[in-house]
Amino acid sequence: MKKLSRRHFLLGTASVAAMANLKACAIHKAAEHTGLSQVYKNDFLVGTAISNGTLEAPNKPLLDLIAREFNAITAENCMKSGLLQPSQGQWEWELADRFVKFGLEHNMHIVGHALVWHSQAPRDFFVHEDGRQISREELIRRMDTHISTVMERYKGKIATWDVANETIDEDKGWRQSLWYQVMGSAEYQERAFNLAHEIDPNAHLIYNDYNMHDPGKREFVVQMLKDYKRRGVPIHGVGMQSHVGLDWPDMQEYEASIEAYAAQGMRLHMTELEVDVLPVAWEHTGAEISDEFEYSETLDPYTDGLPAEIEAQLTERYIELFQLFLKHRDKIDRITLWGTHDGESWKNGFPVGGRTNYPLLFDRQWQPKPAYYGVVNLRR
Repeated sequence: MKKLSRRHFLLGTASVAAMANLKACAIHKAAEHTGLSQVYKNDFLVGTAISNGTLEAPNKPLLDLIAREFNAITAENCMKSGLLQPSQGQWEWELADRFVKFGLEHNMHIVGHALVWHSQAPRDFFVHEDGRQISREELIRRMDTHISTVMERYKGKIATWDVANETIDEDKGWRQSLWYQVMGSAEYQERAFNLAHEIDPNAHLIYNDYNMHDPGKREFVVQMLKDYKRRGVPIHGVGMQSHVGLDWPDMQEYEASIEAYAAQGMRLHMTELEVDVLPVAWEHTGAEISDEFEYSETLDPYTDGLPAEIEAQLTERYIELFQLFLKHRDKIDRITLWGTHDGESWKNGFPVGGRTNYPLLFDRQWQPKPAYYGVVNLRR
């Protein structure tokens, strides 16, 4: 993992906290019954990821909150290949069907996540029953079967697909995943885009990845896009996951990536946005879910609540991000938060398990935070 330099904010924390409170008081009444999607209706879609836990119950109060605040939803886990097809030929549709039904009932933009990913794949996807690695031809057959089965079921219902997820390894080029190893190249990704377009020509197809601000990764993605355009591979957008922190990444690099991908004709999606408020563990700023670090109390300092000065920094960071999104709203189709409230965020357990994080716009009691009102106030 490439280490990133960290800039330190020199904030007058008392005045910033006071400013956040004033903003909250000034617009609380107006925003109380107006969702984020309405606030930004003339700019871009505003969405959230829906967890399996929310779908399993189902959690009606939380779903009501989602329906009020957002006009786009992403399947956090229920449409990942290993959950849809735990083993070859065994399909489990219940949660994915609930997810899509909810989106249709509330006239939402539905995002399928994700067709091709190296993680959370069926346990037997890359091997035969006896454990032998499958051939390239068999992998093609299995991939085609998976994509066709899923997309044909939801054709005309899911508007956008994360066709390929995290297939590039920072600034090292193609990730040397089992997809790449068995195929012997990254041809699987190109094939996935072509097949997805063939099945549903009206679907918006995107490539999705983390650390898309990284200059090396950016250059590789740009070259991939140029190659795909030249050869007619149907890719329509780029998903910048946007797992960010209070003082990382460098916003100039982040903006440079927005401009670079848009210059290739791509529509931009901020697909998994949250702001991590906790100390960085060993300079780790990626989102590879297999990464894991040992717990320590120094990495988990806010178990009793978020201090006012950190809350103020969180608010300012969200304001900074949405100001940038508004600046580039001609290029951006969607901003999606990776979860609705702090209690369900994956950042409580990644990359250090057992921590208490506060990265989203709603707190653990599902109440809007000062950051929420700061974001709303930009369009008031």
